[in-house]
Amino acid sequence: MDDNDITRLLCAAQRGDRTGYEAFVHATQASLHRLLTYLVDAGTAEDLTQETYLRAFTALPRYEARSPARLWLFAIARRVAADHFRASHRRPRHHRTDDWAAAAERRGMSAPAPDSTVSLRLAIADLHSDRREAFVLTQMLGLSYDEAAKVCGCATGTIRSRVFRARTDLVAALSPVDELRHESRI
Repeated sequence: MDDNDITRLLCAAQRGDRTGYEAFVHATQASLHRLLTYLVDAGTAEDLTQETYLRAFTALPRYEARSPARLWLFAIARRVAADHFRASHRRPRHHRTDDWAAAAERRGMSAPAPDSTVSLRLAIADLHSDRREAFVLTQMLGLSYDEAAKVCGCATGTIRSRVFRARTDLVAALSPVDELRHESRI
């Protein structure tokens, strides 16, 4: 579904069309969840997806369709993720399990992908938050630089710079030379 169709669904929801609400959520849920998975973590992304929709539908009367609805939703998700990080840094985190693999299996998750995929996910997670957002929006979700700039509230050139730096950081992080250096320090 393209951005115009998604925006039409949101405008229908704004007029009170319940089918528009449901279709909008159905059309945007996968990409929203994917974005939040990279901005936070997979376990938290589900909750933040729901929080994003809650905030979006609360703000719906103020939506003026100046930008595509999907970008408007991603901008809200970005703020939800930022709020989550601020809140989580104010309070300690407690985990109730020592066996993470067993806990993942109980939740129906499969075993991790090959080492290269795990390494890439870790490298993306280690990126500075501005670079990670720009990289995920453009390289993983397929937004244009202009669209990502609207979501992040900055200039297109800033997004280009952040993506370039993110790529540079990822290449350095995944470089076999760095792995050999790291192993030699152990």
